[in-house]
Amino acid sequence: MPLSRCLALAALLLALASPEASARRQARAEALYVELDHASQAYRLGLEQVAGGDGERGRETLRQAAGQLLDAAGRCQDTRGCDVGRFVAAYDALLHLGAEQAAGGGEGFSRENGDKAGAGEGVLAHLPEAARSVATLRGRDLRELIELNEPVQAALMDWLTWMRPALMTSWENYQYMRFLMWPEYEQAGLPEALLFGILAKESNGRVHAVSRAGAAGPLQFMPATGARFGLGWRDGFDTRYDPQLAARASVLYFNERFAELGDELEFALAAYNGGEGRARRLKESAGGKPFWDPAVYGQLPPETRDYVPYVLAAAWLFLHPEDYGLEFPQVQGAATVIRLEQPASLYQLAICLGGPGNGYFRALRNLNPRYEPHQGLAAGTELRVPVAVPPAYREHCLQGERAELAARLVAARKPAQSALPGTGSHRVKAGDTLSAISRRYRCQGPTALARANGLRKPYLIRPGQTLRLEGCRG
Repeated sequence: MPLSRCLALAALLLALASPEASARRQARAEALYVELDHASQAYRLGLEQVAGGDGERGRETLRQAAGQLLDAAGRCQDTRGCDVGRFVAAYDALLHLGAEQAAGGGEGFSRENGDKAGAGEGVLAHLPEAARSVATLRGRDLRELIELNEPVQAALMDWLTWMRPALMTSWENYQYMRFLMWPEYEQAGLPEALLFGILAKESNGRVHAVSRAGAAGPLQFMPATGARFGLGWRDGFDTRYDPQLAARASVLYFNERFAELGDELEFALAAYNGGEGRARRLKESAGGKPFWDPAVYGQLPPETRDYVPYVLAAAWLFLHPEDYGLEFPQVQGAATVIRLEQPASLYQLAICLGGPGNGYFRALRNLNPRYEPHQGLAAGTELRVPVAVPPAYREHCLQGERAELAARLVAARKPAQSALPGTGSHRVKAGDTLSAISRRYRCQGPTALARANGLRKPYLIRPGQTLRLEGCRG
């Protein structure tokens, strides 16, 4: 390095190390902390306004406060000596506080006053019907942002024809999880229609969905992306499967993308599916051309060219079902909690409960993502369940013909798979996950499978690896 550059660098380092420079940095950080306090107070005010019945003004207060907090967090990240962790912790605490208010007590299994322990009658959460007239995205009406062009209209055609069963299934699954997921979007000023569109396209509302590429959960986070936004293995459970935490991570992801991509929804969705680096480079090279310009849209990979219009079309149908003669099924989305009076598995409960239409199996799985469906649950285990379940549980699952039938069916064994005659092993393929392998071979859960194979957290597996199937019944 030339002497002149060395001297300049030394002078810069001395300036940065001077007491005056340190004091200025500390003053900038303290000013940002003051902004954090003000934004937090405004957010709490918005929650109070919503709770007091002034929903429109409260949602606007929440939107502005969240924007101020995230803006200050971004400037903190660029300020030496500023603790970004304070902003992340504050934002997470505010989201959790709002979720508790919206869910009537939050994520814990609270009961209404007067309920007896174990009675399972206290309503855990019940949100009002979606107010489709309120559909803003960072202050702009989503219905004006969605362009009904040829790709979106083609996606509408698919959703209304051969994909219609998947759309209906997505709606039903979402309604049972709505009290967990929607508050996260609402408090961040993101529209519910967007959440539903992503959920429908990503997983059909199945929280244990896993893609061939390794994305997992209701909103399909890849491991590395999920880890950036607080998702990953916690106490033997992959929190990408948790609907509330996945929705919270999705909010953080989209706010980051909107800040980076200028609030352009289509580019943000392209980043969600095709990678944020690719979307950012595409936007930078677009020269101001809109997303749907053939010179821009045509550069996307085929999967992303399908993904963006499918999400937008599902969101549009969420907002305008009547225009298309679409009748979403009526679902009682209230949830409560029961305490098992005798051992059972989710499979066994789904059989003895019966229920309308598709029954309660998927709802039980989605509301209790930590439990494998075949896993025996001890008496006293608390489960989130749809509000209609407790009477059916007492009538059909504790004794009688249906209870005996459920126990007998769950105990039945399929013949051993001929492809693996007595080998007790599985060769990992691309896209495999421990959870999917565990379900396929009816193991005792992904954590037990990992321990049987000497895997350590985060329990990574690779194609070509051979796993021993100890304790599995497949």
